Amino acid sequence: MSAANALLQAVHAALSGDAALTGLIGANAIHDRQLTGRARPYLVIGEMVSRDNSTSTEAGEVHLMAIEAWSDAPGRREVDAIAGAVLGVLHDAALTLTGATLVSLLHQSTRVKREAKGRSFKAEIVFRAVTE
Repeated sequence: MSAANALLQAVHAALSGDAALTGLIGANAIHDRQLTGRARPYLVIGEMVSRDNSTSTEAGEVHLMAIEAWSDAPGRREVDAIAGAVLGVLHDAALTLTGATLVSLLHQSTRVKREAKGRSFKAEIVFRAVTE
Protein backbone atom coordinates (compact mmCIF):
# COMPACT_ATOMS: atom_id res chain seq x y z
CA MET A 1 0.00 0.00 0.00
CA SER A 2 1.33 3.42 -0.96
CA ALA A 3 2.24 5.95 1.68
CA ALA A 4 1.41 8.79 -0.75
CA ASN A 5 -1.95 9.70 0.78
CA ALA A 6 -0.55 9.68 4.31
CA LEU A 7 2.28 11.92 3.12
CA LEU A 8 -0.17 14.33 1.46
CA GLN A 9 -2.26 14.53 4.63
CA ALA A 10 0.79 15.26 6.78
CA VAL A 11 2.07 17.89 4.33
CA HIS A 12 -1.33 19.60 4.23
CA ALA A 13 -1.50 19.62 8.04
CA ALA A 14 2.01 21.06 8.35
CA LEU A 15 1.40 23.80 5.78
CA SER A 16 -2.01 24.81 7.13
CA GLY A 17 -0.70 24.81 10.70
CA ASP A 18 2.09 27.30 10.01
CA ALA A 19 1.20 30.82 11.14
CA ALA A 20 3.80 32.58 8.98
CA LEU A 21 2.59 30.83 5.82
CA THR A 22 -1.05 31.49 6.71
CA GLY A 23 -0.11 35.16 7.13
CA LEU A 24 1.12 35.20 3.53
CA ILE A 25 -1.69 33.27 1.82
CA GLY A 26 -4.61 33.54 4.24
CA ALA A 27 -6.70 30.83 5.87
CA ASN A 28 -8.12 27.95 3.83
CA ALA A 29 -5.78 28.68 0.91
CA ILE A 30 -4.27 25.22 0.35
CA HIS A 31 -5.99 23.19 -2.36
CA ASP A 32 -5.52 20.03 -4.42
CA ARG A 33 -6.23 21.80 -7.73
CA GLN A 34 -6.09 25.26 -9.26
CA LEU A 35 -9.34 27.11 -8.66
CA THR A 36 -11.07 29.38 -11.13
CA GLY A 37 -12.28 32.59 -9.60
CA ARG A 38 -10.47 32.08 -6.28
CA ALA A 39 -8.54 35.09 -5.04
CA ARG A 40 -4.79 34.60 -5.01
CA PRO A 41 -2.38 33.97 -3.40
CA TYR A 42 -2.89 30.31 -2.61
CA LEU A 43 -1.12 26.96 -2.69
CA VAL A 44 -1.92 23.91 -4.78
CA ILE A 45 -0.62 20.50 -3.83
CA GLY A 46 0.25 19.45 -7.35
CA GLU A 47 1.72 16.45 -9.06
CA MET A 48 3.08 13.54 -7.06
CA VAL A 49 5.07 10.71 -8.59
CA SER A 50 5.71 7.67 -6.37
CA ARG A 51 7.93 4.73 -7.13
CA ASP A 52 8.99 1.59 -5.34
CA ASN A 53 12.19 1.87 -3.34
CA SER A 54 12.02 -1.43 -1.49
CA THR A 55 15.04 -3.44 -0.51
CA SER A 56 15.19 -7.19 -0.01
CA THR A 57 14.25 -6.68 3.64
CA GLU A 58 12.19 -3.46 3.80
CA ALA A 59 9.29 -2.01 1.83
CA GLY A 60 9.75 1.61 0.80
CA GLU A 61 8.85 4.32 -1.68
CA VAL A 62 10.29 7.51 -3.10
CA HIS A 63 7.84 10.33 -3.79
CA LEU A 64 8.44 13.47 -5.84
CA MET A 65 5.84 16.03 -4.81
CA ALA A 66 5.20 19.49 -6.24
CA ILE A 67 3.70 22.34 -4.26
CA GLU A 68 2.58 25.27 -6.42
CA ALA A 69 2.39 28.80 -5.04
CA TRP A 70 0.17 31.15 -7.09
CA SER A 71 0.13 34.94 -6.89
CA ASP A 72 -1.43 37.79 -8.86
CA ALA A 73 0.78 40.41 -7.21
CA PRO A 74 2.97 42.39 -9.60
CA GLY A 75 6.46 40.94 -9.75
CA ARG A 76 7.96 37.88 -8.09
CA ARG A 77 8.31 39.15 -4.55
CA GLU A 78 5.11 37.66 -3.12
CA VAL A 79 5.44 34.25 -4.79
CA ASP A 80 9.12 34.08 -3.72
CA ALA A 81 8.14 34.81 -0.12
CA ILE A 82 5.47 32.10 -0.20
CA ALA A 83 7.92 29.60 -1.70
CA GLY A 84 10.41 30.46 1.04
CA ALA A 85 7.78 29.86 3.70
CA VAL A 86 6.87 26.48 2.18
CA LEU A 87 10.56 25.53 2.22
CA GLY A 88 10.81 26.58 5.85
CA VAL A 89 7.90 24.34 6.80
CA LEU A 90 8.68 21.24 4.75
CA HIS A 91 12.43 20.96 4.07
CA ASP A 92 13.85 18.25 6.34
CA ALA A 93 10.62 18.21 8.36
CA ALA A 94 9.92 15.32 10.71
CA LEU A 95 6.28 14.67 9.79
CA THR A 96 4.27 11.86 11.34
CA LEU A 97 2.51 9.65 8.80
CA THR A 98 -0.37 7.28 9.46
CA GLY A 99 0.63 3.74 8.48
CA ALA A 100 4.13 4.63 7.28
CA THR A 101 7.37 6.24 8.40
CA LEU A 102 8.86 9.32 6.78
CA VAL A 103 12.60 8.73 6.39
CA SER A 104 13.39 12.06 4.73
CA LEU A 105 11.71 15.04 3.11
CA LEU A 106 14.12 17.26 1.21
CA HIS A 107 13.79 20.18 -1.20
CA GLN A 108 14.77 19.25 -4.76
CA SER A 109 14.10 22.40 -6.80
CA THR A 110 12.10 25.60 -7.11
CA ARG A 111 11.03 27.10 -10.41
CA VAL A 112 9.35 30.52 -10.59
CA LYS A 113 7.71 31.76 -13.77
CA ARG A 114 5.11 34.21 -14.99
CA GLU A 115 2.18 32.57 -16.70
CA ALA A 116 2.31 33.18 -20.44
CA LYS A 117 -1.24 34.49 -20.86
CA GLY A 118 -1.60 36.50 -17.72
CA ARG A 119 -0.02 38.44 -14.94
CA SER A 120 0.08 35.57 -12.45
CA PHE A 121 3.30 34.16 -11.08
CA LYS A 122 3.73 30.53 -10.09
CA ALA A 123 6.46 28.94 -8.02
CA GLU A 124 6.72 25.16 -8.27
CA ILE A 125 8.53 23.79 -5.22
CA VAL A 126 9.50 20.12 -5.59
CA PHE A 127 10.29 17.86 -2.65
CA ARG A 128 11.66 14.32 -2.55
CA ALA A 129 10.27 12.16 0.23
CA VAL A 130 11.37 8.67 1.21
CA THR A 131 8.92 6.51 3.15
CA GLU A 132 9.00 3.05 4.67
